[in-house]
Amino acid sequence: MMYLLHGNVQPYAWGGYDYIPRLLGNPPDRQPAAELWFGDHAQAPAGIEIKGGVQPLNQWLEEHAEDILSPQSIARFGRRLPFLLKILDVRLPLSIQLHPDKQQAEAGFARENAQGVAHNAAERNYKDDNHKPENMIALSEFWLLHGFAEESLILERINSRPSLASLGQWIRDKGVAQAYQEIMRADQTQLSAWLSPLLAQSAPQEVSDNPDYWLHYAVQAMEISPQKLDAGLISFYLFNIVRMNVGEGIFQRARLPHAYLRGQNVELMAASDNVLRAGLTPKHVDIPELLRIVDTAAVKPEIIAPPAEGSKVWHRYPAPVADYCFYSVHLAAGDEISLNCPQAGIVLPVQGRVCVSAQGQEMELSHAKAALIGFGHRLVLRAHTESDVIFASSDIA
Repeated sequence: MMYLLHGNVQPYAWGGYDYIPRLLGNPPDRQPAAELWFGDHAQAPAGIEIKGGVQPLNQWLEEHAEDILSPQSIARFGRRLPFLLKILDVRLPLSIQLHPDKQQAEAGFARENAQGVAHNAAERNYKDDNHKPENMIALSEFWLLHGFAEESLILERINSRPSLASLGQWIRDKGVAQAYQEIMRADQTQLSAWLSPLLAQSAPQEVSDNPDYWLHYAVQAMEISPQKLDAGLISFYLFNIVRMNVGEGIFQRARLPHAYLRGQNVELMAASDNVLRAGLTPKHVDIPELLRIVDTAAVKPEIIAPPAEGSKVWHRYPAPVADYCFYSVHLAAGDEISLNCPQAGIVLPVQGRVCVSAQGQEMELSHAKAALIGFGHRLVLRAHTESDVIFASSDIA
């Protein structure tokens, strides 16, 4: 079985105004279009076309899961897609955030339910009981924060900036983990002592991994008042600042602090919307809960290489989870490619126009329309124009 899916646009304030509307074949809107969701998460389910009408995918799957999902998937993940596919347009920096692991999500969700916190309450941390590991593929030059840098790099950044001297002493005396606990509880007097001298200097003009550039950029772009500085701004001196090229990917595991800074990407994650925020956001911030689960261990960003130039085979972006697997392929006009689908999947062209066929059905896809493919089918794509296509599925052995 194969069905047409319509993505659900999320108008978060940090989103751009034209990228996602242009993908959808629509004129730009004055309202930001930050994310385009293709999944059955209850917060923003995609629409599935059924006999000329459109129904929310989550509601449809409750009655028709066996038509799409394999028995193994239903047994392991229930009557729902175990993954969520998104396109993002990052105009302003996102909140610095992390996601819980599975055990933490289940415990946090049960705890907030027992406390009577409404599922749509702004102060809720755990909107579901699932973990949220995630992969992304850059659709443009893309900048992000990704985990804590090595302590030697952190101290190199701090030691060259006199106003951060006390922060450097904290790290040398107490270590990064304990220093981060105190940084996130710092008051305005302390934040001003650290950051105001840096903000008084001229902003670097060239985009780079210089923390000063991103400090100035975030304060200006997010209109942060000097009287209401955000502890999250210190993250530019503590975290890895990563530049990604088109087609490159990265995996972000549970409990890893990160933030998207600028650009467009496509994301695939476990089907969850659990986010704990560390700053740079008007949304709910729960510092004690964040500090309880954050992983402050240093990480070396591992960029997943893009497909080789001229490659006409599916390129996999690996992730050590069963919830999802992630592929992309670049096709020239007239190219044809196939893929076996042991589990349910979503085909999404992010550029171009393709014909998708499976089990005798055919469907034309363009303008960020997607196709939901049932398990056990062989998928065939034919490109009408030069096209970039994403395929998302689960990875149950």
